[in-house]
Amino acid sequence: MGGKQQDKDDEAYGKPVKYDPSFRGPIKNRSCTDVICCLLFLLFILGYIVVGIVAWLYGDPRQVLYPRNSTGAYCGMGENKDKPYLLYFNIFSCILSTNIISVAENGLQCPTPQVCVSSCPEAPWTVEKNQFSQTVGEVFYTKNRNFCLPGVPWNMMVITSLQQELCPSFLLPSAPALGRCFPWTNVTLPALPGITNDTTIAQGISGLIDSLNARDISVKIFEDFAQSWYWILVALGVALVLSLLFILLLRLVAGPLVLVLILGVLGVLAYGIYYCWEEYRVLRDKGASISQLGFTTNLSAYRSVQETWLAALIVLAVLEAILLLVLIFLRQRIRIAIALLKEASKAVGQMMSTMFYPLVTFVLLLICIAYWAMTALYLATSGQPQYVLWASNISSPGCEKVPINTSCDPMAQPVNSSCPGLMCVFQGYSSKGLVQRSLFNLQIYGVLGLFWTLNWVLALGQCVLAGAFASFYWAFHKPQDIPTFPLIAAFIRTLCYHTGSLAFGALILTLVQIARVILEYIDHKLRGVQNPVARCIMCCFKCCLWCLEKFIKFLNRNAYIMIAIYGKNFCVSAKNAFTLLMRNIVRVVVLDKVTDLLLFFGKLLVVGGVGVLSFFFFSGRIQGLGRDFKSPHLNYYWLPIMTSILGAYVIASGFFSVFSMCVDTLFLCFLEDLERNDGSLDRPYYMSKSLLKILGKKNEAPPDKKKRKK
Repeated sequence: MGGKQQDKDDEAYGKPVKYDPSFRGPIKNRSCTDVICCLLFLLFILGYIVVGIVAWLYGDPRQVLYPRNSTGAYCGMGENKDKPYLLYFNIFSCILSTNIISVAENGLQCPTPQVCVSSCPEAPWTVEKNQFSQTVGEVFYTKNRNFCLPGVPWNMMVITSLQQELCPSFLLPSAPALGRCFPWTNVTLPALPGITNDTTIAQGISGLIDSLNARDISVKIFEDFAQSWYWILVALGVALVLSLLFILLLRLVAGPLVLVLILGVLGVLAYGIYYCWEEYRVLRDKGASISQLGFTTNLSAYRSVQETWLAALIVLAVLEAILLLVLIFLRQRIRIAIALLKEASKAVGQMMSTMFYPLVTFVLLLICIAYWAMTALYLATSGQPQYVLWASNISSPGCEKVPINTSCDPMAQPVNSSCPGLMCVFQGYSSKGLVQRSLFNLQIYGVLGLFWTLNWVLALGQCVLAGAFASFYWAFHKPQDIPTFPLIAAFIRTLCYHTGSLAFGALILTLVQIARVILEYIDHKLRGVQNPVARCIMCCFKCCLWCLEKFIKFLNRNAYIMIAIYGKNFCVSAKNAFTLLMRNIVRVVVLDKVTDLLLFFGKLLVVGGVGVLSFFFFSGRIQGLGRDFKSPHLNYYWLPIMTSILGAYVIASGFFSVFSMCVDTLFLCFLEDLERNDGSLDRPYYMSKSLLKILGKKNEAPPDKKKRKK
């Protein structure tokens, strides 16, 4: 009865794979799959390129990279090439008129004249009353105070230039930050109309400097990198060697290492049970009960009641019991998982080029991200510059009939206007025009392009590696029957025949990820007005989409393996992979958890080892290394440490992602090998001798004496 029920369950997930005498591993004679999706993807990429061209033609990223003066001209470029800094005539107007956040969001544009200068003022200065009757040349130009607007004549009276706001009435010692001159926080403020020398102004300047002046920090960071870059490279080299050695040595230590890790988990759970029991016993003797505490939102208060520790003890005890039962009843499958890990280590050792394929994926991902970032930047800065008439005080005599805020020509400055301070200033970039009206849609198109291309690149890497490792498994005589350059052959096959299938799987995953992004955006916007019920519903939706994304990634990964082996379309490959895994669900769970545990330990070993070595070296705690190996003097010694740790994690993730793909590919091949073959002369198993021994199976003739027609 049990056998019949098992057969019915297997049939519910498809019939086992039948023997095919012509099958010799990844099929070479294959055709293009998912052609419609391939054409759609290529058309989308063509449109993505068109969007980039349009953005490049209409965009102007200089407004983000360079400051602008009052006329909209860029400092540090063109005629202002030798004047890279922007000086505000009255920087207090930036603070008095609005808050600092608004100033930053508006590109640091303030209602005061702004001029490009070659250097920021170094000393405080204020125009004195006896200088009003002198000329601009005498007060400013001869004293090397070149801070007036361009075109102010030498013989203009100072009082006139001040009334028309063509020259500054005071200067403060300033430091350049983000291309702009900001006053020092400890400067003594001059006595000016409308400006009070109180702490609010000082705090405003201090806040502006603290939030924007990153120049000194960036210089120190650059100096630290300049002095420690080669030691960072050494740390990354150590991470690379450790990752490679860990994978290659798994063929020797996989069994003992997995055993040690499992015993370690059991030990941690056992200690948790002991600790919970001790806490429960102490609180029980004190009589601390949850009935005395009652209901409270202070979760830390529940640590002082015995029921909390009793519940934790029960949970840990159940987990300990489950793990022990798994070890007892699934020990055979754990041995199979260990044998597959050893086989994956051998496969990587035979095809070392696969370990460096993540570099190709990294470069392609970098290209996709850089293209999207540049396109988004150019789109955001598209539009023609707009200039309007502006005056500091429109109620002044002579300004009544001036059309303030109307368009003007910045090349024809109204210097001789009867309105004091009347200027043609830069207002912003126009939102008119086809590109500007479609800006939001183009940005959405770019985001969709970013997700789709990134997922396609990752799918390409998975399919290529699967094709290479499948050729290893289905080589009957290893390594003699392994094809020449299997990685390059798999790359060409995948790119020529399965671009559409990869695009199909990537599109499905992209739509789910876009839905998650939209949901996160809605949650962020409505967070302040949600009630608890709405938050709970939103959390459930987010959890469901997260689970859906994880499932699609799992399904896509195995579908790409089947595509690499058989060359069928995405839907058929996904169906075959899913039914094959469901027929062996217990083996899938055991292998997945054992692999996750092992790779987690590997990452911990590599990243932790590099982090500890970097900490002791860069903090100067390793003595006696000699002058050539002495740690450099750094401003922030944690900076190279964090860089080394991050780089080690990226390197370990790249290496272990290859190994994980190898394990998954060999596992699917192993499951098909069990269903396809029976160990006879005509249908021998392709698996290793260790796997045959664990399963209690054998081939009728030794592999080295068996002749197969190729």
